[in-house]
Amino acid sequence: MSVAGSHAQPNAQPNAPQNVVEAYAFACLNCGYGWEQKYEIAHRTDASGRRVATYLVDGVKVPSPLTRPTCQNCEGHLLRIMRSGQVADVASHYPAEPRTEHGNAGRRPSEPPE
Repeated sequence: MSVAGSHAQPNAQPNAPQNVVEAYAFACLNCGYGWEQKYEIAHRTDASGRRVATYLVDGVKVPSPLTRPTCQNCEGHLLRIMRSGQVADVASHYPAEPRTEHGNAGRRPSEPPE
């Protein structure tokens, strides 16, 4: 599944990883924080013939953002995942709020900014 589009990189070997780059936008439904992240995803076939995807951010292996995403602000797990560009589109209509250690000063996403 490609939410934001992908860019395949051809490989000569049939079992070699096939890398794509995908970007996702995230919105925390707990604290209201939003961000975007690009992932390099290496798709390969393991010894049992199963397809395996490895997610990398800046060359570092990370868990799939689609299985149990975590908010970078409050560490909550109730997030909406969207195609890239969504957070920037919404943020351009609102004044920036400072990022706090425990969310946006307790403000729920449905509450207007102070």
